[in-house]
Parts: sequence; structure tokens; C-alpha cells
Amino acid sequence: MNNTTQNKPINGNSLIEIGYPENEILGIALKINKKRTGFTKAEMLDKYAQVMSSPQDFTEDKIFKSLAEAFINGIHLPKIDEEIIPLNENPKEFKIYGIEKIEDGALNQMKIAMQLPVTVAGALMPDAHQGYGLPIGGVLATKNAIIPYGVGVDIGCRMALSIYDLPASHYFEHHDILKETLMKNTKFGAGHGFHGKYKAEHHVLDDSKFETNSFINNLKDKAWSQLGSSGGGNHFVEFGLIDFKEDDKKLNIKKGSYLALLTHSGSRGFGATIAGHYTKIAKDICKLPYNAKNLAYLDLDSEAGQEYWLAMNLAGEYASACHEIIHQKITKELGAEVLAKIENHHNFAWKEIYNNEEVIVHRKGATPASKDVMGIIPGSMTAPGFLVRGNGEENSINSASHGAGRQMSRTQAIKSLSQNKINDYLNDFGITLIGSGKDEAPMAYKDIHEVMNAQQDLVDVVATFTPKMVRMADDGSKED
Repeated sequence: MNNTTQNKPINGNSLIEIGYPENEILGIALKINKKRTGFTKAEMLDKYAQVMSSPQDFTEDKIFKSLAEAFINGIHLPKIDEEIIPLNENPKEFKIYGIEKIEDGALNQMKIAMQLPVTVAGALMPDAHQGYGLPIGGVLATKNAIIPYGVGVDIGCRMALSIYDLPASHYFEHHDILKETLMKNTKFGAGHGFHGKYKAEHHVLDDSKFETNSFINNLKDKAWSQLGSSGGGNHFVEFGLIDFKEDDKKLNIKKGSYLALLTHSGSRGFGATIAGHYTKIAKDICKLPYNAKNLAYLDLDSEAGQEYWLAMNLAGEYASACHEIIHQKITKELGAEVLAKIENHHNFAWKEIYNNEEVIVHRKGATPASKDVMGIIPGSMTAPGFLVRGNGEENSINSASHGAGRQMSRTQAIKSLSQNKINDYLNDFGITLIGSGKDEAPMAYKDIHEVMNAQQDLVDVVATFTPKMVRMADDGSKED
């Protein structure tokens, strides 16, 4: 895409395609576009998607404040003559893990989700915090219904871990080479991707689900350009040391400390556009009361429900392909053997059996933790992460947390934290940081040890991962 195309004005159709309502909000968004302040068209569209998904993060943003407030204040209330689907008067009960550290906003969002007429069961993980629709850390089982914002904007976001046949000492002996390897083989940030000969190739681009409809097919070029890249916000690629206190026969890894590569990101702009498009369709079809409007759902037997199900699965496979490419490139550069590769995803929905019936389990920022299922639960850039095995706990709907969870909003972190203090803190832990902003500072996250203590029934810890060299986006972009 040339610079002229990238900087063309964004029109109403561009915003409607990513899920914007055709009312006053559209007008506010278009006015903002006139003062784009250096963003490319692709970057602006990603920003618009972010504001729509998490308006609370933009209430003090100089450019997007008015748009965020319009979403928060419900400027697009349903028309008086619309037939509203009533919520159940009494919410179903749900299990809460680590309630002491969970904010009221997340608890209230979960209670509303438990009032949906399609809700079967739910659970809230100890890293939970307020999101958009279903809280981040929310798990919701529904009967034959799929909620696009119950899945989330970054569809199929995931963790991937490669454990190498290299001792921990390799990191300290080859620090500068490893830093160069990260810089050379990764690309970050909202709207960023590859062009020309630098585009990656992967069989996911040949998936027949791209032919589901013209909307999905038209996103293929965008998907191709960002294939093998990472998003903004809390997405990262990092080298660290993973420590096994004893032999693990299932993974065939002996006791010891090894160099490992850990990545976190999702389906990029491809997934965000799908989320926006089908959320708009769901809201048009499923009219819920204002406090539940972001939980609009699609019947899985409907045409729109089937389309979204296919698109969601394609976005998940695409996200996995992005990780696969990053790991392959870095592993080749290292010339190492992979002893084990573990991958798990969140922001997704699965067909599972719960209480002897098939349900759709939405895990928005929650890790699958069925019996013996492997997972990775990261802390922060200075806190350990954990390689775990699920215990198959039914009360949590076979789920666990997907990380430590935020204790500070992005705006709060940017306003209250000193960059010098952050730098000193990173130095104390021996962290080499490439990129990132104050909103991703370690202090913005909950204590991972408290989170893990709250879910001892859900997972068993297999090994501990200590971050050492972290690369993140440095452009202030956000993709949860």
C-alpha cells in the first residue's frame, strides 16, 4: 500500500465495517479523523477499534476523548419501538476466584452476563478486571449462542513457549546476539506489518474459510501483510529462563534451567475487524437492555452465527500461524533444538460438554485448564510466569487465569508512574527492555503469586519462567 492510499481520509463505510453504529457516534468519529495527527489510515482504524472495545482507556486521550465518552454515555440507546430481549431477573450464581483483588466493575459485568437468557454457567478468574461486555478474566457457558464481545476484539490471542536445548547460561553469554535476534525477527505495533518480499508464507492463507463470504475474503490481504507480526499493548516476544525443579516425564524434559522463548499476541487487525463487524450484526439482531448491549449474541444455528463461528476459528488459526512464524525464525537463527513447544489461547469460544450437555464456553482472557491440558500463565516483565497443567475443575468451567491481570488502568499508569523509577525497577531485576510504554510497567499488574495462590485448585505448576529480555511495541498502541 503506498503512502497516498494510507493517508486517504477514512469514510463512514470504513468505520461501519469495523462495527461502528450509524448514528451520532459515526459523526463524532469522522470529525476526529480530520485531526489525524500523523497516524496512517490503518493505524487510525486500529485506534477506532480500540476505542470501541475499551472506551474507558481513552477518557483522557486528547484525540479520542469525545468518542470514548460517547460510547460510555450510551449515545446509541435503542429506539423506543425496538423489542428488547429481557434479562433474567435473578443472575445465575458463579464461582469467583481471588475475589479480594477483583474490582467491582468486573464483578458487575459478570453478574449481568449471568442474567442472559442463553447463559448456562459462569466463572471469574483471579486476574479479572473490567472489560467491554464480558469482563477480562470472565468465563461464560451458553446454550447454542455465541457472543462476539464475549470472545473479545483480539480473537484467538495466545501464549506460545519454545523450550530450547540450551542452558540458562547461554542467555548471559550471548546477550547481545539474542537482542539482535529479537530485533531482526519481530515486528510490533497496531497497523504495522510486512510488505513485498518480506511477507511471510503460511498454509493458513490457503484455508477455505477465507471464502466464507466477501467480507472475510476482502480481509485476506490485510491478514497476509501482518502475518508473523505482533500487536501493541501487552503483546510481547521475550527470552527468559525456564526452571524445572524435577524431571517432567510427559514433556520428556530433565530437571534444570533452560533458555526459552515466550510470545504473546493474537489475530491482529484481521481479528479486530471480524470482531467489530459481527458485533454490529449481533447488536442489530439481538436487542438487549442498555447495560447488557455489548453481550449481544448470535444463535449458532443462524447464518450470521455460523459465519462468525467460522471467522472466529479462522482468526484463531491465523493467530497461531503468527506465533509459529516468529518461533521458527528465531529458532533457526539460534540454531537450537526445541525440547518442547506449548501453546494455549484465550479470547475464544469452544464447544464443550458441561453437566452432560453441549455448551459454548467463552474464555475472554482466561486459559483452558481441562485435565492435563498445558498452559502458560505470565506475570509481568519483572515477575515470573508459570508453565502449568490443568486439573479439570468443573467449578471454573475447566479454566484458569491468563496472566496476572491489571491493577492499574493504562491511563492511571501513564499519569502516575515515573519513567525513571520504572527503569530503576527493571534494572533491579536485570531486565533488558526493547520498546513498551509506561502503561505496561510491572507496577500496573497484580501480584502474580497472589493470583496463582487463588487458583491452586485449577492448575498444577510444572515449571517457572523468568523473563530476561522483553520486546514490546513502543508506539503507545493497545491490543488486549
